[in-house]
Amino acid sequence: MACICLPDRIKLERMSYQWIRASDINTYVYCRRSWWLQRQERVVPMNQRELGHGRRYHQEHGQLRHRSNMARRLAYALLFVVVAVITFQVLINLGA
Repeated sequence: MACICLPDRIKLERMSYQWIRASDINTYVYCRRSWWLQRQERVVPMNQRELGHGRRYHQEHGQLRHRSNMARRLAYALLFVVVAVITFQVLINLGA
């Protein structure tokens, strides 16, 4: 981090442009020191196996959510088609 020194002895620090993710906020809320060590000192957490399990769980959950969203969209599309066909049949029968 670079410091800009002003004549009246005020120091301004320039921000780094690192992204702050939701997991960073979670780490910070849980333990500020842990967050700082990970960001500044690049200390690797000791619970790598648990973190790996968590990553895999979240990936699987995300895939499940994606599949359920696609199934819901397909159901809405099929419902629309069925309602359109029924409406068309009713209109055809009324005109005949």
